[in-house]
Amino acid sequence: MSVYVDSANIPFRNTLMCHMVADSEEELHAMATSLGMERRWHQKPGTHHSHYDIPIAKKAAALRLGAIEVSRRQLALFLRQRRKALSLDAS
Repeated sequence: MSVYVDSANIPFRNTLMCHMVADSEEELHAMATSLGMERRWHQKPGTHHSHYDIPIAKKAAALRLGAIEVSRRQLALFLRQRRKALSLDAS
């Protein structure tokens, strides 16, 4: 099981943001808590696109804590695979 952060540099207010996803919701929230993120910042809960937007400053900390950096393309592939897996589970 793993947590992933992408290579996005999305402008938001005075900073740049990237996406953080994980193989499970538990891992995602555990990493978010370790980074000082609030649960209310969780986006798209319960969907294949469940994630946190994290500031680039927290990305370095996530990587030190074991997150894996992926490209935006790799993240898109991960989300597509998760969407397929969730649709198979619902069948």
